[in-house]
Amino acid sequence: MFENLTDKLQAVFRRLGKRGVLREADVDEVLREIRLALLEADVHYKVVKDFIARVRERAVGVEVAKSLSPAQQVIKIVHEELVDTLGEPGRLELQGSVPYVMMLVGLQGSGKTTMVAKLARYLKQGGHLPLMVAGDIYRPAAITQLEVLGRQLELPVFDEGQQVPPPQICANGVREARRRGYDVVILDTAGRLQIDQEMMAELEAVKRAVKPVETLLVADAMTGQEAVNVAAGFHEHVGLTGLVLTKVDGDARGGAAISMRAVTGIPIKFLGTGEKADALEVFHPDRLASRILGMGDVLTLIERAEAAFDQEQAERLERKLREASFDLEDFLEQLQQVRNMGPLSQILDLVPGMGKLVQDVSPEVTDRQFKRIEAMILSMTPEERRNPRILNASRKKRIARGSGTTVQELNALLKQFRQMQRMMKQLGKGKKGTRGLMRMFG
Repeated sequence: MFENLTDKLQAVFRRLGKRGVLREADVDEVLREIRLALLEADVHYKVVKDFIARVRERAVGVEVAKSLSPAQQVIKIVHEELVDTLGEPGRLELQGSVPYVMMLVGLQGSGKTTMVAKLARYLKQGGHLPLMVAGDIYRPAAITQLEVLGRQLELPVFDEGQQVPPPQICANGVREARRRGYDVVILDTAGRLQIDQEMMAELEAVKRAVKPVETLLVADAMTGQEAVNVAAGFHEHVGLTGLVLTKVDGDARGGAAISMRAVTGIPIKFLGTGEKADALEVFHPDRLASRILGMGDVLTLIERAEAAFDQEQAERLERKLREASFDLEDFLEQLQQVRNMGPLSQILDLVPGMGKLVQDVSPEVTDRQFKRIEAMILSMTPEERRNPRILNASRKKRIARGSGTTVQELNALLKQFRQMQRMMKQLGKGKKGTRGLMRMFG
C-alpha cells in the first residue's frame, strides 16, 4: 500500500545522507519534499502541516546539530513523529459481563462480513468462544456469505433470515450466545454506498438493544481521505471505539492509515492484509512506520512464520538437518509453508531492505516463480525428490514438460537446492536447526 510513499521518502533520505553537515536550508528543502510525498499519498493536509512543523522544530535544533550523523538523526525524528501521528496501538476492550458484544459498522463494500469472520477466527485462537450474528438483511447473499465463512472456519453463525428487523436479530443473537455459553458476539451490520440517516438510525437502534463493548468501523484503505470523513460520520452517530483498515495489501496510497487516527482520535486496532481468513494483523504503529520508511518489519515476519509453520514439521526438519538428509520433499514442504505466510511480495517487504533490493535486482522473483518451482518438484517421482542425483537428461526433459518449464530452469533450481543443502548441513553440524535459525532472527 505504501510503495510510492516509501520510494519517495527513501529517495529524499538517500540525498540527505550525502551531506555531512545539515544547515537549516537543507532541512527546509528535505521537509518540502516530505510534505509533497505525504500529500501525494493522500494524507490529510492538516495532518501533513502538523507533522512537518513537529519534525522541523526538532530537526533544526540541538538534537541534530550535536549528532554524529545528522541525516540518520533526521530519519529517526521522522520515524518517531510518524509513530506519534499513527497513535497508540488500540487493543480490544473485552470487559464487563459475558458475552462481550462487538459491533462492526461501515460502508457497503468495505469488507465487514469477511472481517467478522477474521475477528472470530482471531478470538477463537486466543481462547474465546465467538458467535457471529448475521445482522445485514439487505445486501443480497450477506447471510449466506457469513454462513459459508462459518462452515469453512468451523465457527457458529446465528441468523433469523431477512424478515426480522436487525436490532431484534442482534438482541436475539446475544441471548442465544448467553444461553449456549459463547463469551463473544460479533455483529455483522448493514452498510450503504454512502452514509444516510436511515442506516444511522438503525445502527443506533442496534447499539441501544445490545450495548456493545466495542464498536469498530471497518474502513477501506483505498478510499483515501474520504475514509476520514466516513470515520467522523460514524463516530458522531454511534461512538466508535476503534478502526479496522481493510485492503492495505492493495495499491492504495496509504494516506487513510496515517490520517484517520490523527483527525478522528479513534485508535486503529487491526489491519486487513488480504482476502483469506488469516490475513489480519494487530496494528502496531512503530512497525507500520518502519514499513513506510522502508525499514522492514522483522517482528511481524516472525509472528507470521510462527503462525504458518507447523511445529511437528519444524521438529522433523530439525532432525533431518542434524542427520544431513534434507531433500527436495522437505524443500517443497518449506516452500508451501512460506506461501502460507502470505504473498511473497508482502513477505519480502517485511525484511529490511529486501523489498527494494528484489525490485531493483531481480523483479522476476514473484509468487508466480514460487508456483513454477513447486510445479517442477511435483513433476518428479518420490524417488527423484529424495535423490535428485539420479536426474539424467531424459528425466529432466520429462520433468520440464510436465511442469511447463525448461531444462535450464530445472538445472538452475537443482543448483540452488544443492547450495541450500550445503548450508543446511552446516546448520545441522552446528546443532542449531530451525529453532536456532529463528533465534538468530529474534
